[in-house]
Amino acid sequence: MFLGVDTSCYTTSLAVIDAQGRLLSEARKLLAVPHGERGLRQSDGVFQHLQHLPELVAVLTKEIGPLRLQAVAASTRPRPLIGSYLPVFTAGVSFARSLASAFDVPFFELSHQEGHLLAGLWSAGVEWQNFYVVHLSGGTTEVLAVDAKEELLLSQLGGTEDLHAGQFIDRVGVALGLSFPAGPSLEELGACAGPAPLAVPVAVRGGILSFSGPESHVQRALLQGARPADAARGVEHCVAQSVWRVLENIAREHGVKPVLFVGGVMANSYIRSFLAKKIGNNAAFASVEFAGDNAVGAALFAHKFTC
Repeated sequence: MFLGVDTSCYTTSLAVIDAQGRLLSEARKLLAVPHGERGLRQSDGVFQHLQHLPELVAVLTKEIGPLRLQAVAASTRPRPLIGSYLPVFTAGVSFARSLASAFDVPFFELSHQEGHLLAGLWSAGVEWQNFYVVHLSGGTTEVLAVDAKEELLLSQLGGTEDLHAGQFIDRVGVALGLSFPAGPSLEELGACAGPAPLAVPVAVRGGILSFSGPESHVQRALLQGARPADAARGVEHCVAQSVWRVLENIAREHGVKPVLFVGGVMANSYIRSFLAKKIGNNAAFASVEFAGDNAVGAALFAHKFTC
């Protein structure tokens, strides 16, 4: 058994795979965010992770029995860059290192972003070695070039200059009275939009996109009486169209490659459908179940460097 641990800003996650890379069990728990708030302090996140981790171990062992670990891996930072750091990841790292010591097995560390990428490839069932990845979440909006021939080599080609895609969705969602994180509720609301949803401007320059202007536009429209469902669909369309325009610009400059989509925002069915139609067979999507934060990528990482 190979255990993965991920303690992101809003989800505590554990996953166990076997030597064949098959998922034996996984468990997640969202951190509680007070209604009306748009996030948590890092100290509150760490505290909740510490409460959740033993609970999730109990869920795993109830399903698969005693853990027989060969290695443990944990997300230690948001991105694979020097200086990338968030306190919430220390909860998972401490827990994972303690388990590895107790079982006398290796401990491996990876970034949260690498975990998303590995879980995306695994759940999409592709084995690409040279491709682009679009990572859209509440904390990341990036387009990366990936070389996965021997190890994961990532280089950023595009991203946001202000709000992340998930922040855009969450801010509008909270303004609409939805609970945080607002993604699933906003998607459900958007499905009720009329034939002419709110037109939201797209701000793209080369590989850079911006969501602060579009967010202000939506907030003003809501104050002026825009239908909530039409505003929700307008936000979804803006995100999808922004990503597509960035990918067009990157393809012109760096060439056409397959594109993998990961991150919690990519669980949205409207955004997935829009991009799938635009890109066709050159697109792969993390499954809806594993697009958001999870620890499967960390478990796969532990397996990869042990076997």
